[in-house]
Amino acid sequence: MYYVMTVNVLYFSVLAFSFRNIMTVFRRSAYSKFNTLSGSELVPAVSLLVPAYNEEVTVIENVKCLLTLNYPNYEVIVINDGSKDDTLGVLVKEFGLEKIPNPEMRNAIDCQAITGVYHNPQYPHLYVIDKPNGGKADSLNAGINLSHYPLISSIDADSLLEKDALIRMARQYMENPEETVAIGGDVRIANGCLIENGQVKDFSLPNKMWPMFQAIEYLKAFLGGRIGWSSINGLIIVSGAFGLFRKDYVIAVGGYRGGYPGEDMNIIIKLHRYMLENKLKYRIAFCPEAVCWTQAPDTYHILSNQRKRWGRGNLKNMIENYDMAFNPRYKVMGLLTMPYNIIFEALNPYFKLTGLVALAGYVALDMTQWKILLVFGLINFLSGYLFSIGALLLEELAFKRFTKISDLLKMLFYGAFKFFGYSQLGTLWRIQGHIQYLQNNNSWGAMTRQSWKEEKSEAPSSAA
Repeated sequence: MYYVMTVNVLYFSVLAFSFRNIMTVFRRSAYSKFNTLSGSELVPAVSLLVPAYNEEVTVIENVKCLLTLNYPNYEVIVINDGSKDDTLGVLVKEFGLEKIPNPEMRNAIDCQAITGVYHNPQYPHLYVIDKPNGGKADSLNAGINLSHYPLISSIDADSLLEKDALIRMARQYMENPEETVAIGGDVRIANGCLIENGQVKDFSLPNKMWPMFQAIEYLKAFLGGRIGWSSINGLIIVSGAFGLFRKDYVIAVGGYRGGYPGEDMNIIIKLHRYMLENKLKYRIAFCPEAVCWTQAPDTYHILSNQRKRWGRGNLKNMIENYDMAFNPRYKVMGLLTMPYNIIFEALNPYFKLTGLVALAGYVALDMTQWKILLVFGLINFLSGYLFSIGALLLEELAFKRFTKISDLLKMLFYGAFKFFGYSQLGTLWRIQGHIQYLQNNNSWGAMTRQSWKEEKSEAPSSAA
């Protein structure tokens, strides 16, 4: 009971910070002159890093999208991580790429030796690295070694950026470039949307149950959580799907950690540690108006593999960095963020499981009445549901993407429905992920991609 009370106080405190900062987000998102930056020489150049493993179905649309962003000076570096499909072949054919004889690799970070770098002068800002399979972290490190610009941005190959996403990130970076070491973007579910030429032309909610549950989760995590955490400089993760970093600091902390999933959380923890230990002023920010659209798993098997992997990564990061928890040397990160993630994220499944066993024991031993259990269950449900409603209200205040009443009602329905089975599955998947960690299971798990063109055919037409 005390655990539930504490976690709800923390949840709603973070949500309150999000509401406190939502008008700032609204003003930034509604700022009508941001496009003037797209032609400015003052905007810092960015290297977009796109790790790709077995992404032949989505990678062409992804690259075409990235090559047409509203940004004055950037490059796109796709890293083919030993794909077993024809990821490299479709890129070479589509863009007429040829292998560079002696590519200039800086080797600032350790990574596997590359097989080759491909380029076509007709696409001067596009490079493709081919390398043996070494995982996402190793691919990002290889991309950093080739990159030519002071800022890097990590983007998943199954994701699409909105045209103004990068310029919005740059605008927030330019508010305080000396102290900003990383910025996270907002990630939204593209399942069900109308996709044309690498752009979301018509927003619509997913038609399937599993992506809908994830749409609720993403809204809660990004708007209900990360706005609040970033406002107190306690953000522990920048999504691997879309983030912006100062390259010099990423190199200073040794780049991305390989061998386990959770590299997106790990790099942020390492940046916090480095800046605090060296007593450097810094901020790790969140830019919810910079939107990246991603494909969410739409089957039980693929979703469960993803969540087990996340569970392994979270546990690994908490074990590796336990010394930061409750340590005043690490300020907000040590006194609030790390304890929160250890107690209320990594250990959360075990509190839930033992709590359910205890409740069953109380009933079996006739130590409580069903009315008390019913009240306790309703309080748990309502508190969680209110958090979902709060995140939805933040969305409506700042962005107003849900133009149809039916979409709002659907979100409200799934926000309640997720507590009757889906939340319990999340607990199970996290425990299974922890078991895999103890078994040294480093597998990534299957992730079947769907062509963005197929998304178009499934989405409702704009005329409808």
